[in-house]
Amino acid sequence: MAEVLRVWRTVEAGMSAAKQWPTHGSLPRILRRLTPFSYGQAGDGRERALARYVLANTPPGDLDAAIAAIDRFAYRNARLINIGEEKGAILDAAVRAARPARLLELGTYCGYSALRIARVMPPGAHLYSIERGAANARVAARIWRHAGVTDRVHGLVGTLDDGGATLGRLRGPVAGGLDFVFIDHGKDEYLSDLRLILGERWLHPGSVVVADNIEYPGAPAYRDYMRRHEGTLWSTVEHPTHVEYQSELRDLVFESTYLG
Repeated sequence: MAEVLRVWRTVEAGMSAAKQWPTHGSLPRILRRLTPFSYGQAGDGRERALARYVLANTPPGDLDAAIAAIDRFAYRNARLINIGEEKGAILDAAVRAARPARLLELGTYCGYSALRIARVMPPGAHLYSIERGAANARVAARIWRHAGVTDRVHGLVGTLDDGGATLGRLRGPVAGGLDFVFIDHGKDEYLSDLRLILGERWLHPGSVVVADNIEYPGAPAYRDYMRRHEGTLWSTVEHPTHVEYQSELRDLVFESTYLG
């Protein structure tokens, strides 16, 4: 962790002086604050500030402008823990290739990845995005309404392991199965939540599951599971990349196709 902090501070030293959180905006510090009781917020108001920034600096209904504004805020004002530009391009390409009709996202955060997905998914497709923290869900909902995607992006507050409540709410909308899943929430929950989805029989041969942060901060149980079942249950492409909004810390995105 000491080496990670050293590298990250070097990265931050070269960032714009316009940043508003210079001393406590680093990704390692943010991650340390994301306890089960923080509900995915950095705790310093940056998520609410992001919503205000997007609404003040983009025209209503302009999806591209909303995405660009979030990236700009993350570079200039405060570090965010959404997927970011570099890994976002990997997600975009996976959605385009899969041409999904029904999609599920685990980990809404401020709604950025849902915007990227909405921009490239086929007409008539619907994305269901699950977020543990109600405060994050409210931020995302404000941004989605402003960007004009609420007809096809649907937010739910909850978790897949909340005793069946959230699974029950999803059973109707995704009764026909899921074509695409994006996982970017609690790293210890990746594998257990994937198993819950498999238990619901929502995946079919050809369904695609994309998972962020496999290397940093890391999802070792999920990584080992996918590698262990390579060629039998799953076919995975491992995309080497970097942690969001910088080019020093390395990361992996897994793009896995379910073989059935």
